[in-house]
Amino acid sequence: MINWFLSLTPIMQALMATLFTWFITALGAALVFFFKEINRKVLDGMLGFAAGVMIAASFWSLLSPAIEMTENTGGIAWIPAVIGFLGGGLFLYLTDQFLPHLHLGFPTEEAEGVSTSWRRSVLLVLAITLHNIPEGLAVGVAFGAIAADLPSASTAGAIALAIGIGIQNFPEGAAVSVPLRREGFSRRKAFMYGQASGIVEPIAGVIGAGAVIIMQPILPYALSFAAGAMIYVVVEELIPESQLEKNTDIATIGTMLGFAVMMMLDVALG
Repeated sequence: MINWFLSLTPIMQALMATLFTWFITALGAALVFFFKEINRKVLDGMLGFAAGVMIAASFWSLLSPAIEMTENTGGIAWIPAVIGFLGGGLFLYLTDQFLPHLHLGFPTEEAEGVSTSWRRSVLLVLAITLHNIPEGLAVGVAFGAIAADLPSASTAGAIALAIGIGIQNFPEGAAVSVPLRREGFSRRKAFMYGQASGIVEPIAGVIGAGAVIIMQPILPYALSFAAGAMIYVVVEELIPESQLEKNTDIATIGTMLGFAVMMMLDVALG
């Protein structure tokens, strides 16, 4: 199985890896078949864990390799990192302003983006879908970087990133499907909505891998862009939602554990 995966092109590897992260989202969404609701403390801990994974991945798997790549080519190391990082945050900010969505735990009247009459369920799914875009992009860019044959880009490191993103996708799937079940949706329909939030990851993954292969000079910018987008999601969405019910200690411990797990994966496998 490993040899088969390694024999694939980087774009196909990115596709397989992001299909895996989508599958883990679906597994999380499948909790709706067993539970009608999740204890809020457990949910806040899982949201904190997801935030920790994304923070660690942003540095260990994205920003650090971007800086190293620039140094190896004789460039000014901080320029692509800063420009790409801020560009990723700006992209999510602008998307946030226009795409209608509703963050977990907030009333429908506090939906963000352009005004719409879309149902609450659709707005909840769009909120998770929005921050799955940088996750898929990050995995895709990591695999696309392998084609550049740079020392700081490795298949093991890209796999570690995909595993880390996959792990934190589990609570995200549950965070969509279980609340929808509690609001009266059938288990099947709540599951379908929950897993659908991850469908953008394979799309973003293939686009990210293809873009950096075609235009290799943008690779450090692309890695930093994905990092900036992920940090925006963490600060704007995951951390505030995990603190909403005042379970701050549980959410913080979850964040620390998530960071440690992603750091361990990246150092051990990368």
